[in-house]
Amino acid sequence: MAELVKDVMTPGVVAVRPDASLVEAAQLMRTQNIGDVVVAEGQDVIGVLTDRDITVRAVADGADPMTVSVQSVCTPDPVTVTPGDRVTTAATLMREHAVRRLPVVENGLPVGMVSLGDLAEAEDPASALADISRAEPDARGDT
Repeated sequence: MAELVKDVMTPGVVAVRPDASLVEAAQLMRTQNIGDVVVAEGQDVIGVLTDRDITVRAVADGADPMTVSVQSVCTPDPVTVTPGDRVTTAATLMREHAVRRLPVVENGLPVGMVSLGDLAEAEDPASALADISRAEPDARGDT
């Protein structure tokens, strides 16, 4: 079993500016086939935006995704981990803060993302969550 975040994280970060529209962020998520982006001001991580945030915090309330900024909907000041943190630390933080993803930051810079699915796959590759996390989206682009 992997012991460190660097062994299970998805390297690389897809980031958007805080003033980007929700449409811009959603299009980026679709293009990159991901469900979250880091919200960054320069090199600083100031938030995390998920596809669920867009749906629940904006669209469900009737907000216009063309005019609403990412910063107004994202989770601000996200809890982060480093590549050298233990996987158990990441799992504990996810549980304590009720989040499914954590940005991985090294020397102040975002370097990856670790998800609940990453942890499940590392812990038990045969689990249903691990299977779902590895699955490709269907032909319609569902994730």
